[in-house]
Amino acid sequence: MLATQGQEFWGGRLALAARTRGNPTLAQVDAAFDRGEIVRSWTMRGTIHVIPSEDLGWVLALTGERQHRGAASVHRREGLDADQLSLAERLARIALAGGGRLTRRELFEVFERGGLSTANQRGYHLLVGLSLRGLLCQGPVVPRAEGPTREQYIVLVEDWIAQHTVPADPLAEFFTRYIVSHGPAGTRDFAWWSGLPLGTARRAAEAADGSGRLTRMAEDTWVAADRPRRHPSAPDVVALPPFEEYFLSYADRTAGCAPEHLRAVLDGGAMRPILLARGEVVATWTHSHALARLHLAPTVQWLVEGGATEAESLAALERYRAFMGR
Repeated sequence: MLATQGQEFWGGRLALAARTRGNPTLAQVDAAFDRGEIVRSWTMRGTIHVIPSEDLGWVLALTGERQHRGAASVHRREGLDADQLSLAERLARIALAGGGRLTRRELFEVFERGGLSTANQRGYHLLVGLSLRGLLCQGPVVPRAEGPTREQYIVLVEDWIAQHTVPADPLAEFFTRYIVSHGPAGTRDFAWWSGLPLGTARRAAEAADGSGRLTRMAEDTWVAADRPRRHPSAPDVVALPPFEEYFLSYADRTAGCAPEHLRAVLDGGAMRPILLARGEVVATWTHSHALARLHLAPTVQWLVEGGATEAESLAALERYRAFMGR
């Protein structure tokens, strides 16, 4: 996937499990974070994603500065300037040196002791700013006595990530990895997903077009040359998380969702979890993650009558509950 959205931490982990053979549990996905194989950071569009740790550096080299410029008005509103970000960097380096790890609250306490206010959204934007610089990322999960953990430790990239991959042509690799995991798609889709300008997206497509890894289906539509095959054991109906890549990652989202149902899936700036039946969004679903309500069954809001049988939908939601350890 290269990167999958992870605003909802549980949802980003479910997105990975849904694309993995067998039935991996939340604990198994968390183990990949703990081993340093995957991390979370603001990789594009000012949005936090799960990404292979080795790919974080070159992706941020393409997107980080643009994201930082996009946050300029927010920084002005919060009273954050270059000097304060530099101070935050020095404080974070000292606090996390030698492989240290801190929760978000603990890092904000470091900033406060160093004379940096984290009031309102200042702490959050300091964290994002340092992540866009490639200094920090969210790595191992914070243990929780009851229920799934909702938090990761913040670590120094230079200490936590052991290996960095640098493609020969990062822009071409960016486009290729997007198409391989999201195609059929085109440059407008890639521009939306990556947050890069359309002209840059077109240059990326031109650079990737002769690699042999992509096949052009139409004037502005590519797929992977070695198209992935559906595994025989894959279920026809799956429960997918909020901010799901299958739905959200395209300029036009009607290939997998009827136009009349788009607004039911999108709720302002958020996106509801979806039930996908044979490639079509047929329902949204909800489930409380409050500790006292984890035992309750998810509820389904149908969009397409007869889109999936009751048995199929129950099985999909039971796989989700098994993933969560319920």
